[in-house]
Amino acid sequence: MAITIVRLGSPREPSEGLRIGTVRRPPRGVRKEEYAARNIYDVWFPNLAPSEALLKETSLDDEAAWRKFTRRYLAEMKEPLPRRDIELLAALSHQTNFSVGCYCADESRCHRSL
Repeated sequence: MAITIVRLGSPREPSEGLRIGTVRRPPRGVRKEEYAARNIYDVWFPNLAPSEALLKETSLDDEAAWRKFTRRYLAEMKEPLPRRDIELLAALSHQTNFSVGCYCADESRCHRSL
């Protein structure tokens, strides 16, 4: 089975499975009933999104800022609750395909790449 990394709102791949949105906020101006039909996500799972504080404090404009963000985000994910969420998704990946995603246009400067 596989975990696919996607940009939310992009066309779905046939074997992608359940699309999980790992974003802090749901999309504005879109009704909940339309999320899946618009290829945004099937399930909202903000537990793996960067914290609000980290998003407010960090600009991803340059390499130094990206390294700082990376270090802080990975530290957040090592906390007990996010770590258990990651372990759960890892276990599920042995049973079924699913995808995790974010809205960021540049995957190389997005938490989903980490």
